[in-house]
Amino acid sequence: YQRRVHGGFLSPANRGGLLTAMLLLFVLMGSFGGYTTARLAKMYHAQSWKTIFIAGIYFPGQVFAIFFTMNLMLWGKSASNAVPFTTLFSLVGLWFFVSVPLVFVGAVFGFKRPTIEHPRAINQIPRAIPLQKWYLRPPVTVILAGVIPFGAAFIELFFILSSLWLNKFYYVFGFLALVMVILTITCAEISIVMVYFQLCYEDYHWWWRSFFISGSSGMHLFLYSIFYFITTLRIKNFWSGFLYFGWMSVLSYFFTVMTGTIGFLATFLFVRKIYSSLRVD
Repeated sequence: YQRRVHGGFLSPANRGGLLTAMLLLFVLMGSFGGYTTARLAKMYHAQSWKTIFIAGIYFPGQVFAIFFTMNLMLWGKSASNAVPFTTLFSLVGLWFFVSVPLVFVGAVFGFKRPTIEHPRAINQIPRAIPLQKWYLRPPVTVILAGVIPFGAAFIELFFILSSLWLNKFYYVFGFLALVMVILTITCAEISIVMVYFQLCYEDYHWWWRSFFISGSSGMHLFLYSIFYFITTLRIKNFWSGFLYFGWMSVLSYFFTVMTGTIGFLATFLFVRKIYSSLRVD
């Protein structure tokens, strides 16, 4: 049992193995990000290399800015857990010399693909949107619907936070993979259902709504991190609390982007499917 548990890179005995694997996976997946960005940009008639470059630096740049700010604070406090300058230089090298070029490589293949055509002709004159019910307005649908994806991963999030901040071992990666599947299905379903009701009431502004409906689960995650900080952690030092909320803001932002992207792509395919099935005589 000991050999089986401690043999893989996911084992707590291999410190930093999981983080290294996640970082390399994110860097190598830049090609898929560039491909998807190119396909969507071409559909919107916004085909430009500037769009691809922004896609390659926008999210990593924001995360790196927060990370670098917190690391500067650790340097100022002469903390032993501050990330060395050579490691930061390596991360920047992975970002600009591996991840960003892979984004452009994926974009080249994406731009070569045929343009995604709308299933039906679009009216050039926007239709007036009827007054919506109070429960279908964006603040209500976005905030309330985000509770469902968050609830699907709530129990596992508790154990992950305990592993991160209370130095407890986390072994059940198989169950974590199952929770990820459930979370993906939940994000897709809640976005599709809410956008379907929105379209039934003749509100066609569904693009960003589909993203934020499932993406608002990141907001609930950050609110839960405040509750977890107050009820579970016993942190009295200001700088320790600053680091906690800094990293939790990064985690919540990542959770927002991940769940929002799942919701948008699922809704995009759903809307194309239902409109392509319409028969116009």
